[in-house]
Amino acid sequence: MKKSICVIGIGYVGLPTAAMFASKGHKVIGYDLNQKAVDALNKGEIIIEEPGLGELVKQVVADGNLVGTTECPEGCDVYIIAVPTPINEDKSADMRFVEAATRAIVPNVRKGAIVILESTSPPRTVQDLMLPILKETGFVLGEELLVAHSPERILPGKVIEELRTNSRIVGGINEKSSLEVKKVYESIVEGEIFITTSTTAEMCKLMENTFRDVNIALANELAKMSEELGVNCWDVIRMANQHPRVNILQPGPGVGGHCIALDPWFLVEKSQNAKLIHQARLNNDSMPKFVVDKIDSILGGLKGKTVTLFGVTYKPNIDDVRESPVMHIMDMLKESGANVRVCDPHANEKVENNFDIYSACDGSDIAVLGVNHDQFIGVDFEKMTKNMNNKVIFDTRNFWNREDVEKAGVEYILLGEGKEEN
Repeated sequence: MKKSICVIGIGYVGLPTAAMFASKGHKVIGYDLNQKAVDALNKGEIIIEEPGLGELVKQVVADGNLVGTTECPEGCDVYIIAVPTPINEDKSADMRFVEAATRAIVPNVRKGAIVILESTSPPRTVQDLMLPILKETGFVLGEELLVAHSPERILPGKVIEELRTNSRIVGGINEKSSLEVKKVYESIVEGEIFITTSTTAEMCKLMENTFRDVNIALANELAKMSEELGVNCWDVIRMANQHPRVNILQPGPGVGGHCIALDPWFLVEKSQNAKLIHQARLNNDSMPKFVVDKIDSILGGLKGKTVTLFGVTYKPNIDDVRESPVMHIMDMLKESGANVRVCDPHANEKVENNFDIYSACDGSDIAVLGVNHDQFIGVDFEKMTKNMNNKVIFDTRNFWNREDVEKAGVEYILLGEGKEEN
C-alpha cells in the first residue's frame, strides 16, 4: 500500500531515504529549513555528493513523487525524522534538532499516523524526549499514534545500495508500532528487518559505531607506540592479521564523520561505565595533534612554513567534512603560524586555497597525505613536487608507494613507522 511520507531533514541521510521511498511509488515530502536544499530538490537537483543519488532524485521529482518544503506538512501517513544529532563543546548530545522536529509534527499529525526517528541518538531518546512531546497530540501512543526508532546503517559513497540491501533494526514503543514500521521499510529494504525495543535499537546503532571507534583507537595507539619503539606499525598489522582471529584496523590522522566520531560520546554521557569507550574517543581525538606535532618536528617549527594537505574530507571519495580530522589539522597548523594549501577534488566549496594536484605544492615545505582519494592514485611525484621548497611527503594513510616517491627525489615519511635501531 502506497503511503504519504514526510522526511524531516533532507541531508546526507534524509534525502536518499526520501528518494528511495519515492522510487517505490510513495508520495514523499522532504521537509527542511534549509531553503537552498529545498529549492535544489524541487529542481530535481542535490547539493551533496553521493554516487547515484542525483540521478535518482531527478527521476522521482520528475515523476511527481518527491517534493521539498520548508513547512511541516499536515496529515501524512508517516513522519520520518532524519535530522542531525551533533555534540556540544562539552561532548554532550545536542538534541535540539530532534526536539524541534518532534514538536513540528505535533500540530500536523493525524490519528493513526506513524512517527519514526532515524537520527542516531543517545539511549532513551524516544522514551524520554520524544514521547512526552508526542503526548501533546492527545492520541494514545502505541495505538492511535505509532512510534519507533529505526536507525540508518549506511556508508557514504554507497548509500543507495546499502539502503536497499542492508538489514534494518526497528525498535517500536510496543509490538504494534514495530510491526507497522517494519511494513513501511519492507517497501525499500531487501535485507532482513529485526524487531526490538526503541532503546535497544538506539543502543545497537551506537555500539556498531563504537565497535569501530574502539578498534581504530587500538590501531592509532599502535602507531604511536611504534614510532616510540622503533617499529613499523604497518608491518605489525600485516603480519599480526595473518592470525585467523585477529583483524587490527588501520591507523590514520584521526576519526571523523557524523557517526563514528560522535556516537560513542552519547554512551559516555549516559553511562559512567563507558570507560574504555571514553578512552578510545580521547585517543582518536588526539591524533590530529599527534600529526601536527610530527609535522612540526619534521620541519623544525611551523611558523612561516607552508604545508600542503592532500585531502580534507573525513573519508575517501566523498565531499563530507563533518568532524574531519584533517580539517582539525588544518586549523591547528594555521593557529601555529603555518600557511596551508589544500588539494581536495571533493571539497571544492568546503575550503579556501584549494589547488589541483600539480600546483598544490608550489612553494610548500611539506606535502601531507591526509585522505586517500582515488584521484591521488598514480600521481607523478616529480611533477607534483618540482616547485617545493623542501621535498618531503608525510603519508598518514600508507597510501603512496615509498619507492615511487623516493625515485622522484622526495623524502618519504610514514605515520606509525619508527626507525629501528640495531
